[in-house]
Amino acid sequence: MTIEDIHKHITESSKETTEEFKRLFHGRGGLYEGWKHLTIDSIDSILSVALYFEEPLETELIEMLIAFTNNSKYETLVVQRRYIKGTTCEILVGMLDEDVYVIENGIKIKLNLLSNKNSGYFPDMKNGRKFVQENAKDARVLNLFSYTCAFSLAAKIGEAYEVVNVDMSKGALKTGMANHSLNGLDPRGTSFLPYNILKSFTKLKRKGPYDMIIIDPPSFQRGSFEATKDYEKLIKKLEELADEECILLACLNSPELESSFIIEMIEEFAPSFKFVERLVNVEEFKSADEGRSLKNLIFKRQI
Repeated sequence: MTIEDIHKHITESSKETTEEFKRLFHGRGGLYEGWKHLTIDSIDSILSVALYFEEPLETELIEMLIAFTNNSKYETLVVQRRYIKGTTCEILVGMLDEDVYVIENGIKIKLNLLSNKNSGYFPDMKNGRKFVQENAKDARVLNLFSYTCAFSLAAKIGEAYEVVNVDMSKGALKTGMANHSLNGLDPRGTSFLPYNILKSFTKLKRKGPYDMIIIDPPSFQRGSFEATKDYEKLIKKLEELADEECILLACLNSPELESSFIIEMIEEFAPSFKFVERLVNVEEFKSADEGRSLKNLIFKRQI
């Protein structure tokens, strides 16, 4: 795929964009030869670009993106070079407001676009959050690995009775609190707990039982969670935390692991939970191998 091809692609995919987030180019899905490590996002008037490895044609790509931005509705171009440790993002066109947020299905989520790590928002989880919003009414929700609490926003807007957010990062939870305030949500009935989840089951059990449990862990986070080793520990505790008709959303974003990794584990260690469906992924996040792409798996407890 040439630089000109990318220009044509983002020109076409940006035609019907709104103030809501949209991925314009998803190289990480493996569909575009030579650009596996490139993503380009539309965030209202911001064009946000991430490079996960150095690309041979990076200079030419950046020149094209600057020209594209200057001749489009976009006012700002931000480039994140994830492969350079310790660096910040570059604003190559325009400027960024102090408070930047993304809009997803009308929900506002704060962004840190100048960070060279995660921005505070994982857009590929959009359909999972939509499911939570549509099924959280009157539910007591346990949101494990809550990060900046986007699932909590969806649950609260979906009229959840209570949401318990759990994450080791106090900074992420602080942003989660700000996200709730940004959306004008009543803080009553929402808690933000800076726990090591694998060591806190007794405390979490006291707050249960839960009508909905969300497990959205990192694939690998040194010193805190490794999917192949630690997911089983969570599954073994599920039935102690869950109400009789609990809904479980189990997420997995490890390309080397299939859906069967979680399905078979639940069959063995939490057999009262029955597999219902795998949610369809967001259209613009298509992958050359959907079986290994993001897995949002729904289970329902049946006793």
